[in-house]
Amino acid sequence: MKVTVVGAGNVGATCADVLAQREIANEIVLLDIKEGFAEGKALDIWQTSPINIYDSRTIGSTNDYSKTANSDVVVITSGLPRKPGMSRDDLIATNAGIVKSVTESVMRYSPNAILIIVSNPLDVMTYCSYLTAKVDSKKIFGMAGVLDTARYRAFLATELNVSPKDIQAVLMGGHGDTMVPLPRYTTVAGIPVTELIEKNKLDAIIERAKFGGGEMVKLLGTSAWYAPGAAAAQMVEAVVRDQRRIFPVCAWLEGEYGLSNIYLGVPVILGKNGIEKIIELDLTDEEKALLYESADAVKGVMNVLDNMNLIV
Repeated sequence: MKVTVVGAGNVGATCADVLAQREIANEIVLLDIKEGFAEGKALDIWQTSPINIYDSRTIGSTNDYSKTANSDVVVITSGLPRKPGMSRDDLIATNAGIVKSVTESVMRYSPNAILIIVSNPLDVMTYCSYLTAKVDSKKIFGMAGVLDTARYRAFLATELNVSPKDIQAVLMGGHGDTMVPLPRYTTVAGIPVTELIEKNKLDAIIERAKFGGGEMVKLLGTSAWYAPGAAAAQMVEAVVRDQRRIFPVCAWLEGEYGLSNIYLGVPVILGKNGIEKIIELDLTDEEKALLYESADAVKGVMNVLDNMNLIV
């Protein structure tokens, strides 16, 4: 089994490291455009194998996509962070160009690969990769919900002083402040979270989860990487090992939840074929309204990409 991670920055390198230590693939290729960068990161990871006792071999490549040939899964983390003075449209144009080029190169050597997109803005970059690859949408999806849910569950574990292992939750919608946490579907060892925590505290945790990325930027001066990298690796594991796990992911909707032609966070079953099934929850009117509000925001960003005519 072979997995490629494109982008050897903090998120990509963390993802590769987690994949290696869990022995999720026999071979892990880390690729970057910066000369020697991926090779160095991959070598450093490989040198932990005798210490952490694993066999997965990690190799690096400077923009040589032939080394990624016949990958089963490819994680795309490539893209630039938004810089001061850069508009949203500028960021979309820049990163869409990068994701388009990466997707084309990946598909040239691994036409049957399943693609997991981590690049930002997440929803629209997943859409960009889908338009470029021209393959079944079930094989191209974005990592956001797994990360957002992890943050939400971690905050709950801290507040309740319980193990995060016992907390299950579902988040839907776009990645960011329009995401839609669903307290009705949040449980602690099977107990509804609403029976364990006051509404005002739960609301505060939900708001913190919505702006979890921004909180990390304020603290670190850059985006997070441990949790995003681990989240992407967990999705890879579900596919490679055909675990059929239920995760919230950024998926292409074709009528589900009354929405079509949009990439949006929804619960799915992940397995060897990618998205095996999109799960449709019975949402309340209030939850639907929040989901549609989030969808409108995502659709607006997707329209920006469409109007740029970058992909034909």
